[in-house]
Amino acid sequence: MIQLRGAFTAMITPMKEDGSIDYDGYRKLLRFQMEEGIDGLVPLGTTGETPTLDEDEEQRIIDVVMEEVRAFEKERGVKVPVVLGAGSNNTRDAVRYTERAKKAGADAALVVTPYYNKPSSEGIFRHFEAVSRVGIPILVYNIAGRTGKNIDTPTLSRIADLPNIAGVKEASGSISQMTDVIAAVKSKHPDFAVLSGDDAMTLPLIACGGDGVVSVVSNAAPAPVTEMVKAALSGDYEAARKIHYRLLPFFKAAFVDGNPTSIKYAMRVKGLPSGSVRLPLVDVHDEAKKIIEEALSVCGL
Repeated sequence: MIQLRGAFTAMITPMKEDGSIDYDGYRKLLRFQMEEGIDGLVPLGTTGETPTLDEDEEQRIIDVVMEEVRAFEKERGVKVPVVLGAGSNNTRDAVRYTERAKKAGADAALVVTPYYNKPSSEGIFRHFEAVSRVGIPILVYNIAGRTGKNIDTPTLSRIADLPNIAGVKEASGSISQMTDVIAAVKSKHPDFAVLSGDDAMTLPLIACGGDGVVSVVSNAAPAPVTEMVKAALSGDYEAARKIHYRLLPFFKAAFVDGNPTSIKYAMRVKGLPSGSVRLPLVDVHDEAKKIIEEALSVCGL
């Protein structure tokens, strides 16, 4: 089982003016991430606007990602883990998407709590039991703010006992819950990764025994986010704190008018491929643009 540790970028999906996917831009972003030293990539998550992509678009993104990553790995002699989004509120589809990730050669699949349905804890357990049978490492994605259902620690502990469960992307927003997970689950399964799903909570989580972050901010700033995580994981908290507080204004600004709308605007300001968003998302409002631009300036980005 691959150990998921470090800074992973929750990739945006760049768009052209007509709303189609900018695949050439996607290749540039992948290369940018890898050259800047990011530890891993997470395409086809929420930040990638997956709810508005059709399956043909998703498959082409997968092909682009795997081509670019494998070429970079061969060129540099390094390993860049790919965690492909595979979530659905339909368990049969989640299994199918997880099988797609395995077939593509991804290192793991990111599977979110079933959203909208609001299943019971037993239903959540059985959902992850089904995807675990596919035979690829699974990163559980807990984000009650988007799914309407929190995975409580006893349920996550049951899930972690299943085969092929590699860790959790914790976006509960509660450091108390995160530490409960470390105490109850990671103590039992030392290789179980506990990754922050919130950029601003990365440093506190690592200080409590966590393993890193699935970052939105690293779309625009992979090098400093990676540097902060590496410093914290090595125990150099003085260096990690300096970077944390340097980036803190942007940690906030990157979500000022939602995700991925805010980060995509920040990337446009920086001249990185991004484009607009697809409905029902809309571009950030004028006041948010000012906040994002100021944060980029203040943070030296």
